[in-house]
Amino acid sequence: MFSRTLRLTALLPLAAFALAACTVGPDYHGAPDIAPDAAKSGTFVRTPAQGVVATHAPATWWQALDDPQLNALIDAAFAHNPDLKMAQARLRQSRSQLRGQRANELPKVSGSAAALRMRSPDTSIFGSSSGDQGSSGSTGRGPVDFYTVGFDASWEIDLFGGTRRAIEAASDEADAVHAELSDAQVSLAAEVASAYIDLRDQQERLALAERTAEYQQQMLTLTEQRRARGTAAQVDVERLTTQVDTTRATLVPLQVQITDSLDQLAVLTGRAPGALDAELGARAPLPVLPSSVSIGDPATMLQQRPDIRAAERRLASSNAQIGEHIADYFPKVTLLGDIGFSASEPSHLLRKQNFSWVGVPYLQWNLFDFGRTAASVDAARAARDEAEARYEKTVLGALKDANSSLSRYGNQREHVVRLQQVQASAERSATLVRQRYTAGVSTLIDLLDAQRTQFAAQQDVVAAQAELLKDFVALQKSLGLGWAS
Repeated sequence: MFSRTLRLTALLPLAAFALAACTVGPDYHGAPDIAPDAAKSGTFVRTPAQGVVATHAPATWWQALDDPQLNALIDAAFAHNPDLKMAQARLRQSRSQLRGQRANELPKVSGSAAALRMRSPDTSIFGSSSGDQGSSGSTGRGPVDFYTVGFDASWEIDLFGGTRRAIEAASDEADAVHAELSDAQVSLAAEVASAYIDLRDQQERLALAERTAEYQQQMLTLTEQRRARGTAAQVDVERLTTQVDTTRATLVPLQVQITDSLDQLAVLTGRAPGALDAELGARAPLPVLPSSVSIGDPATMLQQRPDIRAAERRLASSNAQIGEHIADYFPKVTLLGDIGFSASEPSHLLRKQNFSWVGVPYLQWNLFDFGRTAASVDAARAARDEAEARYEKTVLGALKDANSSLSRYGNQREHVVRLQQVQASAERSATLVRQRYTAGVSTLIDLLDAQRTQFAAQQDVVAAQAELLKDFVALQKSLGLGWAS
């Protein structure tokens, strides 16, 4: 009978509280509409006339470069990069915190057990004269045993939705951290690709400089032979020597840059410096750009950029936190309960007559806090306004980033074409001057000048092609590509 009474006593208040429960604070209705005209346009403002198409852009954009080594490096970076591991750990932390907030909706139950043995003091010496004491004897007690076992429970009823708002805020924060993990993948893929392009660019320019130095050395050897026969002047030998030394001087900085790029790629893929020297040390050509690049449209870009999704989720979280603090204005009701057994003998512990229980609804209402709750609510509202402004800044920054990247990519394509024309002209000129020099019509100075122009044009084209590839990478990053759900 007593157990049924206990259940009814507990269930009736819970039903009443559940019926009366409400959720205070503003409900979230989505992020504000930022730059609606630009966001809903079918094309970007700075879309170049050639080289791009407004079709769906693949997330694994680097595969369009058709470079197996680059693909392997990005896969390795996704698996082993320390920054990505930190982002993954932050995601696990946020999800654990969400589970903790959800657990606050449920009762807290604890168990306890104790075995006591005590002896009370002899107080007879304080209560009578020595004669009386002798006749009545000692009043002290021998050892007393006491055993108890029981369970305590407490449950804060979420009358006004403070706990629910805290769960909502924690859930939105976990989503934001997940989006930040995706953003870290976007940045990592772009960083690995840029470092790989730098490496191939440096190796290409080093090979070009070595070939040029070798050719110039051959010219110097021939000129020295002619000087020995008296058909060339010493000044010609000195001029060629200077040009050979100048070209060779460019080799050392390039070798240093190659080492730095190899080490950077090693660290990005979670390995020690030098680990990729054998794999990537041999010269290989730059990746080849596809004939056209898919860029989608502004609306798709705003949806797929992880940093925008993170900012929007943080806005939702800060909105929920307002309600979490508003709930502090209202009373809190906690149900407290205890059931247990107690006896002086272990064998008597679980007898019916030794069972006890208590159930108490506990009301707590902070009526006078001298503005502390109001200050917390005001701070939460200000934090929501800050999150909204940050979201607006992120959206506008994303639109600027994408349009600027498109503009740079289009202009760099044209720049590469013009430099290739300059290189073709310089090579034709160098060939003609070399023929004239061999025929004795042009001077050595003319030949050296033509060679310098040819070498500079070749270096410029290689550097410009590498820059175009990096602009391609920056464009993919600005579109928010490179993450996997």
